[in-house]
Amino acid sequence: MSAAEMPEDQAGNMTDGFHLVVEALKLNGIDTIYGVAGIPITDLLRLAQAEGLRYFGFRHEQSAGNAAAIAGFLTQKPGVCMTVSAPGFLNGLVALANATTNCFPMILISGSSDRAIVDLEQGDYEELDQLNAARPYAKAAYRVNRPQDIGLGIARAIRAAVSGRPGGVYLDLTAEVLGAALDEATAKKSLIKVVDPAPPQPPAAHAVARALEILAGARRPLAILGKGAAYARAEAEIRAFIEATGMPFLPMSMAKGLLPDDHPQSAAAARSYVIGNADVVLLVGARLNWLLSHGRAPLWNSDTQIIQVDIEPAEIDSNRAIAAPVVGDIKSVFAALNAAIKPGQIERQAAWLDEIDKRKRQNIERMAARLNADPSPMNFSSALRAVRNALADRPDVYIVNEGANTLDFARNIIDMREPRHRLDSGTWGVMGIGMGYAIGAAAVTGRPVVAIEGDSAFGFSGMEIETICRYDLPVTTVIFNNNGVYRGDPEDRPYSPTGLIRGARYDRIIEAFGGKGYHVTDTPGLTAALQEALASRRPALINAVIDPTAGTESGHIQALNPRSAIAPGRSA
Repeated sequence: MSAAEMPEDQAGNMTDGFHLVVEALKLNGIDTIYGVAGIPITDLLRLAQAEGLRYFGFRHEQSAGNAAAIAGFLTQKPGVCMTVSAPGFLNGLVALANATTNCFPMILISGSSDRAIVDLEQGDYEELDQLNAARPYAKAAYRVNRPQDIGLGIARAIRAAVSGRPGGVYLDLTAEVLGAALDEATAKKSLIKVVDPAPPQPPAAHAVARALEILAGARRPLAILGKGAAYARAEAEIRAFIEATGMPFLPMSMAKGLLPDDHPQSAAAARSYVIGNADVVLLVGARLNWLLSHGRAPLWNSDTQIIQVDIEPAEIDSNRAIAAPVVGDIKSVFAALNAAIKPGQIERQAAWLDEIDKRKRQNIERMAARLNADPSPMNFSSALRAVRNALADRPDVYIVNEGANTLDFARNIIDMREPRHRLDSGTWGVMGIGMGYAIGAAAVTGRPVVAIEGDSAFGFSGMEIETICRYDLPVTTVIFNNNGVYRGDPEDRPYSPTGLIRGARYDRIIEAFGGKGYHVTDTPGLTAALQEALASRRPALINAVIDPTAGTESGHIQALNPRSAIAPGRSA
């Protein structure tokens, strides 16, 4: 029986599932929801907004989920996305899987159909066994079937999302449980305030000592910093250790800014050389996945000893033998390393550092030649130089970045000076995160966001420009428009599988929703437009026209793109 159906003399003492969800979220400090309204959650979202929670309504559930996920990364609290049942849930499931893969704390809450009908496959409205559909793609998944279990379900979801290695959690709320009535006294007792959901996990003393002993014997040490280190908010501890030891460091893309990119010990400009020649690697909050060639040849030396710092014990030895596992949360690990290291225990290796500096200078000079060129039309390098110039005195700006070539070039050209200010397609390399990440970052930080987008990548979530304008968020989207996926088609040929419409005016899309559009074709115009847009703190979109022939297929990961053994135009 719903609260609306209760006798009038009892209704004042009753509550329902809608109110319980809102109260449970508020009790646990969750003040923002991202989602798409519809059956059966529309009234829940209205109530949440009326009760003081911020609600950001999106045009597609995947973008709402991406916003929740990046909010979780930036705040260490699970971002919450709410969707309707079945198709809406499936749209959000992509973002949930991406959050789990990237270790972002997120909770996807979806309304679902009547269990009795779903389980007998009787054909209910949007019938789908959502719980079992979500399980392979989530760190944990739960269903709530009774209103008195709503508080427990939300508490379990919060703890699962942020404890240990963070990840995505699915919480299934049936339409029946949302509308179910419960007396207020029982309801109040059923709510749970989660206490210390992600307690510190200090490392074992012997693991710290073993790691320091191996580093002390290194002649060519290297630290690789991953986004897990950025999530841990351990930049002060990591910087103290890196600078005390003098060892070079290499940040993965979302770890850029833990130490400034212009730090003298940064080896980013000599990436392949330092990975291939290091004799000891300190791997911090990064996995030996495809982004690091699985720790294998030809990039890696088979004799390299690896010290791996990770909160997940099962990650150790996942791709190759780890000489010194240090299991614990990264902040505690580096506090322990800094406390245990003895003066002079790890010597600065002058010959190693000198060779790295030499390689860096050579690569930086080659990069400078490309950046200083000013072709017409612009290419990726010259356009990104213009963006970099506009951002030179704005370390407060959050950078969202996706695409193929747009992503690859920007990682190397746009320097970061602050931690957690670079947000990109991450472990999966998935496209479509741009607008969701931009909205989530603006929502939880209040700071300006610049989304640097390939024209193809923008297409996956481009309608969220309306969402940005509706909430008047300080987001500037810069689209590198070369008329195609990777690159455009020649004018005299039909559109290929990777071709997009020629001469697209993306700037006019935002103008339809009240934002400011810019159409630029040269580097001074791009710099000026971005500076003006940032100063306005209003929604803006810059359509940056670049050479249609600029770009290579699949960017820097061409080797992952298999080629047909049969020449085009021929059959087997």
